Amino acid sequence: MEIRLDGISLDLGGKHILDNVSFAVRDGEFLSLLGQSGAGKSTTLKVIAGLLYQDAGAVFFDGQQVDEVPTHRRQTAIVFQDIRLFPNMDVAANVAFPLKMQGVKKAERMAVAEEMLERVQLAGYGSRAVGELSGGQQQRVALARALAGRPRALLLDEPFSGLDEALRAEMRELVLELQAETGITSIMVTHDVSEALVMSDRIVYLSDGRVEQVAEPGELCLNPASPAVARAFGEAMVVEGEVSDGAFRCGKLRIPAPDAASGRAAFVRLSDGSHFVRGI
Repeated sequence: MEIRLDGISLDLGGKHILDNVSFAVRDGEFLSLLGQSGAGKSTTLKVIAGLLYQDAGAVFFDGQQVDEVPTHRRQTAIVFQDIRLFPNMDVAANVAFPLKMQGVKKAERMAVAEEMLERVQLAGYGSRAVGELSGGQQQRVALARALAGRPRALLLDEPFSGLDEALRAEMRELVLELQAETGITSIMVTHDVSEALVMSDRIVYLSDGRVEQVAEPGELCLNPASPAVARAFGEAMVVEGEVSDGAFRCGKLRIPAPDAASGRAAFVRLSDGSHFVRGI
């Protein structure tokens, strides 16, 4: 599903949160909303989901305006950073809940729940209480539940922020694997620059409720369009990956490296914007 925002503006509590936000998400694309806290990232995601209604502008799904379409009919699923599983249900019932709301018969929805748990590497966990699970396992259940209803778009609101770095890496890999398998249009909110660079097909950088740049990861990194985007990289950034065929690669980040030897390497970006690739 293609998603397009056209001139979205929104005030909350007397404060200007979004200011003429416009961008498009291609069908099957993984796009990140990147920016500092308070930039308007999560608010933008909630407008797409129909959880917040904008003061101006319009949201389109496959060219059709959906501003009057309620949240439960937008065919989107959202995974929040605080997970929000139902503590009174076991794992399988949590995963099957969207299908129950769609009127799917119990046997069918439980079969789908079992399939989804297997896909998120939690086969056999269906009868467990969610309180027995680790944080990483709960996040996997939340992801399985989001996908069980076969949404047309997956919305992720800083889904890995509560996990340690090892679990974050596992979940990033799992999310991208499932997204590639399903081809679902996905939008992720993050303030983690490295996370956005390696996971995204494209990145929308927001600052003070405005779009500063929309670009592929390598372009955003090497050619920031404004001081706000440049500041996002801080004093320095190091990303480990591989060099092959004259390019450095890590996930979806691709940087030209014609003079670097093939093999394990690190991409280093300094605070002045200069960069280099070296073997490790």
